[in-house]
Amino acid sequence: MKIVDLKHLSTEEKVDFFHTHWCGTKMVFSSGVYECTDLDGFAAVENEKILGLITYVKKERECEIISLDSLVENKGIGTSLIQAVEAEVERMDCHFIRVITTNDNVRALAFYQKRGFRMTEILHDAVQRAREIKPEIPTIGNHGIPIVDELLLEKEI
Repeated sequence: MKIVDLKHLSTEEKVDFFHTHWCGTKMVFSSGVYECTDLDGFAAVENEKILGLITYVKKERECEIISLDSLVENKGIGTSLIQAVEAEVERMDCHFIRVITTNDNVRALAFYQKRGFRMTEILHDAVQRAREIKPEIPTIGNHGIPIVDELLLEKEI
């Protein structure tokens, strides 16, 4: 497996990936609306197949992870992608990495906390507001939990 800059992937590859894994290329959070195919990021690639992908955006002296997907769990793909962003963030002289996940995503909460992220804020009803822009966001998530809130996690660099 190698980690490559998203600039090395075609737009078609990125569009296909986001349509398959996120029901489209647009991400809607309380922090903004993002076109994922335009974002910086990295992909974990093996035999020309994308095994994982991370996107992020720099905002002043912090960086926000917009998406993170690992298609094969427990193989270090997500961790390698986070580490690639951390190295880039240090180079850009950012002080924090932020990430938003939803209240139903207990696996993501565990993943990020194991890697040094801390929960800093609950954004009540944020997903309800996001559905006004992107109605295809599911109402029920993992473990049958209604998806309503966003959770903000941060890691100091």
